[in-house]
Amino acid sequence: MGEGTFGRVLECWDQEAEEVVAIKIVRSDEKYREAAMIEIDVLHTLTENDRSGSRGCVQIRRWFDYRNHICIVFERLGPSLYDLLRDNDYRPFSIDIVRDFGRQLLESVAYMHSLNLIHTDLKPENVLLVSPDYVKVVDWKNTSKHSLQTRRVPKSNMIKLIDFGSTTYDRECSLSIVSTRHYRAPEVILGSGWSFPCDIWSVACIIVELCSGEVLFQTHENLEHLAMMERVFGPIPSYLVRRSKGKAYKYFRHERTLNWPDRHTTRESIRAVERLSELRDLLGKHLEKVPSALLSLLERMFCYDPLNRLTAREALQHPFFQEFSRH
Repeated sequence: MGEGTFGRVLECWDQEAEEVVAIKIVRSDEKYREAAMIEIDVLHTLTENDRSGSRGCVQIRRWFDYRNHICIVFERLGPSLYDLLRDNDYRPFSIDIVRDFGRQLLESVAYMHSLNLIHTDLKPENVLLVSPDYVKVVDWKNTSKHSLQTRRVPKSNMIKLIDFGSTTYDRECSLSIVSTRHYRAPEVILGSGWSFPCDIWSVACIIVELCSGEVLFQTHENLEHLAMMERVFGPIPSYLVRRSKGKAYKYFRHERTLNWPDRHTTRESIRAVERLSELRDLLGKHLEKVPSALLSLLERMFCYDPLNRLTAREALQHPFFQEFSRH
């Protein structure tokens, strides 16, 4: 069903329970075994506090050790949001579907945070549809008289979070590097300590990606990443640079101005940064009308200062979600 650095996931038939399950088979490398044992611990915590399986996190059935491979048995879920985007040629979702996915994502994150858990690796690949069933509909927006375009629409919008191998219990403030690059919060790059708010930044990146069909920060390098952030959200406040206790100074001149482009910056990098625009304009390229509620929600989720960023619970109270209740 899938493959990653950790190993692979197989679809299997559980003869005892008489159900189709997914089994994550972890490489027999010590580092991956340790991560798997942490994930099992987190999964048990999530499942014990959610017997009905309604809080939006994948449910563990059991686990076993086979020839030095940790094997974790899960409920079988559908494709990821990334798979769905890819299968639709990276065309954006409608605002109603984005609202539905965004609300469920935040509800799952709020549940994790209430148990003192930080996911630290939220991205479309780690958000799965509960059901693989979909219908094909005509995509009128992209259909011309020469070609009929179709798109896959899931029969159910229900989603669940997966992959808790990087999940950590809150230790007030951590300085290690977490998150897949494109979804990484500024405090992680600046080295000023991260906690629950780093998940909120990742969710905001996912929401923009669902609205546009494109990864917001397509980058592999810290300085370029910070330059992209400044392009979309404006300058990074100097007090946040000082909060890093020296770790972020290398990226700034006099703690104020981002040292970009520097002498190592390539023409491609400069073009990649300059292609980005302010958040409103960026969304406007893909949405006929940018809802002001969506813009104000994202601005508060993308707050540079993690202490002022919305929490998952606060985000769920935002007018953008209040217009509709969960199906």
